[in-house]
Amino acid sequence: MKNKKVKISIRNIKKDLGGKSVLKDVNLDIFSGETLVIIGQSGCGKSVLLKHIVGLFTPDAGEIFIDSEPITTLRGKTLDNIRSKFGVLFQGAALFDSLTVGENVAFKHIRAKTFSKKEIDKLVDEKLALVGLHGISHQKPAELSGGMKKRVGLARAIASDPEIILYDEPTTGLDPINADQINDLIIHLREELAITSIAVTHDMVSAYKISDRIAMLYDGKVIELNTPSVLRRSKNTFVKQFINGDAYGPITSVRPF
Repeated sequence: MKNKKVKISIRNIKKDLGGKSVLKDVNLDIFSGETLVIIGQSGCGKSVLLKHIVGLFTPDAGEIFIDSEPITTLRGKTLDNIRSKFGVLFQGAALFDSLTVGENVAFKHIRAKTFSKKEIDKLVDEKLALVGLHGISHQKPAELSGGMKKRVGLARAIASDPEIILYDEPTTGLDPINADQINDLIIHLREELAITSIAVTHDMVSAYKISDRIAMLYDGKVIELNTPSVLRRSKNTFVKQFINGDAYGPITSVRPF
């Protein structure tokens, strides 16, 4: 990807939370139109890094650039303008149970009151169609399966035509068939909309399928960054243990016995 434009640049990011050094020295370039997957143990800082990228957290040190613009010191409307480039698929979809599917998808536009009802209905239909859902805008989240809720969450994430989508554990809680459908949707949206995507996941099947590159976080740093095919053959013992799901190795945790 040498000739690709850098969309997001992360330089020497450090963050302490609760007296613990979560991110120690993170460096990453994410290219325009690619899907980068971030893997690593629970609590290693993957979601914390996502929150820095979207401007919800401010690093203790280091800098993040979006389209070459530094964002870590931005505030107010200037930061809001940067955040408008992002769509987010939250873990569990995070839909509002009291709202219909259509109201969930168009939530930001309804609150802004910039679109007419006809325009909102058209937008909802278009975004639901992109995620393979038709004729359900009147339904409530409680009427949907887990996979359908994820799709609605994805429709909401693209409702504002973002340039970047952040996926937080996109296949968590889904059976393998529904998980693979979400994987296919992520690939489809990248190809259809030319969106830059960053996904955090523990699901290596998903990571291998949707990614252009995979970055592994360990001990607050990126210890490997490679294409899926190269990562599978990694000689790094930490990476090998994690991607193979081995209980014993250099990555230690509390043993059950």
